[in-house]
Formats: sequence, C-alpha cells, structure tokens
Amino acid sequence: MLTSGSSTPDSPAVFSLDPPGPPAGGLVCAIHQPNLLPRLSTVAKILAADVWVVLDDVQFARRDFQHRARLGSFADGGRARWLTVPTHLPDGRATLIREARVVDAALSQRRVEGVLREQYRASPTWLQLAQRLQAVLALFERTDRMAVIAEASTRLLLDLLGWQGRVVRSSALAAGAGRTRRLVDLCRAVGADSYLCGTGGAKYVEHQPFTDAGIDLRPFSVPTTGVWADARTFSAVHSVMVHGAEPVRRSVEARRQAEGAVVEGSVG
Repeated sequence: MLTSGSSTPDSPAVFSLDPPGPPAGGLVCAIHQPNLLPRLSTVAKILAADVWVVLDDVQFARRDFQHRARLGSFADGGRARWLTVPTHLPDGRATLIREARVVDAALSQRRVEGVLREQYRASPTWLQLAQRLQAVLALFERTDRMAVIAEASTRLLLDLLGWQGRVVRSSALAAGAGRTRRLVDLCRAVGADSYLCGTGGAKYVEHQPFTDAGIDLRPFSVPTTGVWADARTFSAVHSVMVHGAEPVRRSVEARRQAEGAVVEGSVG
C-alpha cells in the first residue's frame, strides 16, 4: 500500500509504508531525487532513515544520475560503463523530474537488462538481482515516466538490503521555495524529527531554519574502504554483485548503528 498522495498505478509497492511508530530517537528523514540504480552512498542514506521523500518536483539534471548509472565489472580487468536511459525533456531545461519521459521504452528495457547482465552475470548474486529486476523492467511497458522507473530501481535495492521504511513523493506535499526552506517544509510534512544531510547538501543547506523548526540536521557520510570503496563511484548494484547482498547489508546496518550512537552520545 502506498501513502495517500503517492499512489499511482505506475509504481509497484515494495515496502510497507505504514510501519510502527518512530524509534525512540524520533523519525529520521532522507530527501533525495529518484536515481537510476543509485550509488551505495545514496542508498545507505535512505537505509539510515525511516522515511524517504522522493524529490520529484525539482528540475531534471541531464548529466546527473536521474536517468543513468555507472557500473563496474565483476570480471577482473572488465571495463566500467555507463547505463543510460535516453530521456526527453518536454519543457527543455525547465522540465521537472516527474515530467521527464523515456524516449524508447522497448529499447531501454532491453538495454537495462542487457548491460547489467553483461557486467555482472558472473557474480554469484546475479540471479538474485535478476529476479527482482523483472518488476522494474515491466514498468517500461506501463509508463514512460523516467522518475517512476528510477524510483522503482531504488526500491529494488532498498528491498534487497532489507529496508522497511516509508516512501512519499515531494510532489504530494506542500513545501515553500528555496532549497533549505523546501527541505524543512518536507521534513515537517512527514513529521520528521531529524534530517539526514549528505555531503552534497552540506554545501548549501542553512542550519538556522532547521533549528527554528526544531528539526535535528544530521550530517551523513560513508567510509571509503571495504564494501564502501566504490560507494560514490558506482551504482550500489556493483557493491552487491562484488561482495554479496548480506555483507553489504551488514556493513550498512553497522554504519546506521554507528550514526545512531553518535547522535545519542551528543544528546544531554
């Protein structure tokens, strides 16, 4: 079941969006654009949150990750490559993420499956991913909205790594203008007590509006070794294919607990 305002026949429900009440530390929110098979650094931030607000009503960035993913290779000496879904912007550069359209759905469907298979079919985890991938591939036959497909590809990874959080789209919520004001309003709209701010957001987010709203602004970053070595370079698919879903899940959970310990230790 999807939250009201987020329901759409184009987006299959993967998670329970009505989990039990917030943890003792309060409700934690992550806000991020829908990315195609996002990097582990992005996935880990959502996994550390109770609510993911899918930021789908801001401008589409053609050279960002909203319609493309960088993949490594499972084979030694294999080359990295970009997986890109050709996307049409009806309003040019002013097109919002939710309005971007897939150009050739049938070709894109074949390309997504084919490129992933070429890069990772030798991985012991490939069949596990391939089975889950079918739901995402089927969307190409039902919708031409890039945001819906990208969101579903993120849900695939979150589900694979055991997330049980709630998903809400920003287009279903009321929020003011301005980068920081929008984030604060979206946090308030979902009842969040804390906002996870990644390294990118840290460059522009203002602290005072969060303080005034009584929302804890929590920086979020990931390590650079072990399963995290390619966390900012390749899609999270790469880490799962190379290390396995369970080791990645354990590493992400350890990171989440470490973040929680830092927050608890800073209170009082």
